Amino acid sequence: MIQNLPMIESKAPHARRGRRLIRLLLAIAAASVVTTAIAGTEKVVLPGHVQQGAMVIGRVPAGSRVVYDGRTLDVTDYGTIVFGVGRDARGSARVAITLPDGQSRRVAVEIRPRDFPVERVNGVPPKTVSPPPAIAERIAREQQAVSRARATSNRGLGFAQHFIWPVEGRISGRFGNQRIYNGTPGSAHSGMDIAAATGTPVKAPASGKVVLAEPDLYLTGGTVLIDHGYGIGSNFLHLSRLEVAVGDTVEQGEIIGAVGATGRATGPHLHWGMTWFSTRIDPLLVLQR
Repeated sequence: MIQNLPMIESKAPHARRGRRLIRLLLAIAAASVVTTAIAGTEKVVLPGHVQQGAMVIGRVPAGSRVVYDGRTLDVTDYGTIVFGVGRDARGSARVAITLPDGQSRRVAVEIRPRDFPVERVNGVPPKTVSPPPAIAERIAREQQAVSRARATSNRGLGFAQHFIWPVEGRISGRFGNQRIYNGTPGSAHSGMDIAAATGTPVKAPASGKVVLAEPDLYLTGGTVLIDHGYGIGSNFLHLSRLEVAVGDTVEQGEIIGAVGATGRATGPHLHWGMTWFSTRIDPLLVLQR
């Protein structure tokens, strides 16, 4: 159990955000957790185990230095940290923590494997499966732009909200499943597909800042990327209409576009992907957190 988490007096919006983050950490108590007492009531709190594709939220004493997977994590003013575990991660996620007083802690979070079945997708335009050289060059340029948009992140706290569904509908494609397009093996599916009618409004699942908004990328069509803060981002693909532009700040539930079938798609649906910087994570696990 998690006990004796310090309370923050309500004096400003920052304090209210702090209380929300603490309540979020209390929710971790529903699962196995690793809790290491430091001094007084200060603790290092991380889940004891996670699944492949998980977004991991934990707590350390404010002012700590935290390293995971070779990256130094930003720590919120309240000691919250967040990182992602990839689809193919194995063993344990090892987190190195240097406390404000110089002490060191090492925490290993068990990564539990998942079964990712094969999905066969037929009827995809052949030129999107095996594009000619000129189109392949365009795809590479566009993917580089997407990668640049994910490379940095602001210090917004949208990642700590309880995410909501961007659209209601049937899940028609799941994160991590191996894709075979028209009989040709492709990469693993990078997000969750939600079937919905063309024109259905798409809502921001959590607050954040728009870092990419392109109406016509070759593979993904109408594409929007939102930075939820501290490396966590969402991407929305195949949109028929965009309602936001780069630099816009969006609140949870705000309409950002509409469902479509643009790019490499066989019918109208929303592809919702999530990332921690370049690491792809499963939106469904985030919704179920």
